[in-house]
Amino acid sequence: MVNKTIRIGTRDSELALWQAHTVQKQLNDLGYKTEIIAVKSQGDIILDKPLYELGITGIFTKTLDIAMINGQVDIAVHSMKDVPTALPIGIVQAAVLKRANVLDILVHKGNLDFLENEGTIATGSLRRQAQWWNKYPKHTVVDLRGNVNTRMQKLNDNDWNGAVFAAAGLERINLKPESFIDLDWMIPAPAQGAMVVVAMANDNFTIDALSQLNHIETEICTYIERQFLKTLEGGCTAPIGALAKYDEPNDTIEFEGVLLSIDGKQKLEISKKVDISEWKKLGFSCAKEILENGGNELMIEIKKQLKK
Repeated sequence: MVNKTIRIGTRDSELALWQAHTVQKQLNDLGYKTEIIAVKSQGDIILDKPLYELGITGIFTKTLDIAMINGQVDIAVHSMKDVPTALPIGIVQAAVLKRANVLDILVHKGNLDFLENEGTIATGSLRRQAQWWNKYPKHTVVDLRGNVNTRMQKLNDNDWNGAVFAAAGLERINLKPESFIDLDWMIPAPAQGAMVVVAMANDNFTIDALSQLNHIETEICTYIERQFLKTLEGGCTAPIGALAKYDEPNDTIEFEGVLLSIDGKQKLEISKKVDISEWKKLGFSCAKEILENGGNELMIEIKKQLKK
């Protein structure tokens, strides 16, 4: 074993640190030396060259990417759903860890009567907002941002009926309360529940180490979902959900995808089941089908609305 210490970059939120420690333990168990380096948010970093043309989509990953490019850390661990579909030049996906719970959940105040009437729920996600309005058009949806802990606190401090969270994030740091329901009708964000580790493309030692952590089924399913996303949105944020599942006994992949208008009134859905041999183009072909059946017009409309 070469005596190199793999420096793991992470944001300093509780969930980000949990993810970094998880990767650290797996690498340590394989005999690698590691060190965790918490990298401050992008406000402290002045960029003298445009490493990014990706706009707001990479807001959670930008700081760590820059730290890697500048040689301060060797790898970065992310919630995969936060990672832009196009990685910066010189950075590669080195491992996708086995996926956790993919579902969105509604954390509520103990009383669900509002689901039958009028109510207010909180989410910062266009995808969750659109799917919620599609199902509950009379409800009010308010914006909710911040890390998981901050959002839970805001839910407690406000008179909202509930807020939507990814189950995986709350489960990872033991924040999932008693009062929640699984939103099994809501199609999750592409790669929800999965963690990805990125490294520098020219760092063979680290890439080799990380390849041992890769979970192939999760890698394939998240690839399909992210390909669907990339084909639909072309770098613009939109209400898009995607979920691919591997059915082991039949060696097939089941895929569900959705694109909605921001107000949730329009919903374009697709579901397909294919043989595992067809996985490479599945996300692309499903996205193309949606674009041809009204998706192109809908994406133009969404881009207009987001510019306002």
